[in-house]
Amino acid sequence: MPAPETSPPLFDVAVVGGGLVGTAIAWGLARQGQRVAVLDEGDVAIRPSRGNFALVWLQSKGLGMPAYAAWTKHSTDLWTGLAAELREETGIDVAYERRGGFQLALSEAEVAARAAMQRRLHSQPDMVVYPYEMLDHDAVARMLPAIGPEVAGGSYCPLDGHCNSLRLLRALHTGMQRRGARYLPEHRVEHIDPQAGGFRLRHQKGELHAGKLVLASGIGNARLAPMVGLAAPVRPQRGQIVVTERLRPFLPYPVATIRQTDDGTVLLGDSQEEAGLDDSVGSEVTAVIADRAVRMFPRLAQANVVRSWAALRVMTPDGFPIYDESQTAPGAFLATCHSGVTLAASHALALAPMLAGGSLPAQMRAFTARRFDVPPTA
Repeated sequence: MPAPETSPPLFDVAVVGGGLVGTAIAWGLARQGQRVAVLDEGDVAIRPSRGNFALVWLQSKGLGMPAYAAWTKHSTDLWTGLAAELREETGIDVAYERRGGFQLALSEAEVAARAAMQRRLHSQPDMVVYPYEMLDHDAVARMLPAIGPEVAGGSYCPLDGHCNSLRLLRALHTGMQRRGARYLPEHRVEHIDPQAGGFRLRHQKGELHAGKLVLASGIGNARLAPMVGLAAPVRPQRGQIVVTERLRPFLPYPVATIRQTDDGTVLLGDSQEEAGLDDSVGSEVTAVIADRAVRMFPRLAQANVVRSWAALRVMTPDGFPIYDESQTAPGAFLATCHSGVTLAASHALALAPMLAGGSLPAQMRAFTARRFDVPPTA
């Protein structure tokens, strides 16, 4: 016999997904006074959070969608406040720094391509312009003295930064639970039933009822979104990361593909592979990553590699986020992106209040999945 209507516990919002996107939203919802449940598949899930590079990055964002550049800039501007609030609330320092960041080029052709891309980006209608500089080798060397002779130049944006993403995820989990959110690991959602006044979620261990629903489960959104009248055209994209032993500090600014962490290790990553659900490490790709890194910073040639891994990012057809609300199941929302660290502040401090209020404002319409129903123009 079916379970009685009163058996599932009642929450204001059920967030499906316990990675960086889901926990940032859940923390923000709990901060708004919402009773929140986070249903997480557990460590067997495809975790984009495992493959992030911990950059809080603005430069290059938004070519083809100026609204994304504005959303990203808004998040980077909120990040200092987010880091401070998490530290005060949880005692966890996420090691956020905003000193600026570089995208380096290993040839004059790469410098020219980079400059052309920045001009196209900033010449778009309705573009929120932010500061950046194109620098030659000598100008880069004044800020990054350890670069090698092959570095021809690069772009610098003073609004870029980085953090410790492992501590960020821990702080968000700790903070949301201290604010009353209930974290439910190993609760893979099997089915969602829209009902009058909310949603019934059937999961591995039973059922749960909530007034609103936020789908933030990455690749899993593709399966769950149609259950509430939404679409999540997402695919996995593999990225590989190499980590060195701890080194004396030599990299005062993060580079898009190389950064020194707060504990001294150096992360190398420059991989965007269409490999389906294969998250294996490939030596050919890691060799290319290491070669470019050594050409940029020759001292890395003497560093020992301590580990490497691959993870699957969540990508949409155009690479931009999807934020959507259901027209047929009011109260159901979708959030997916591949920049969970950069956008954590916007998710926690801007998106979550929108979701708590029950609707997405007009400014978020650019991010609807319905944009994929319209044939692209030239």
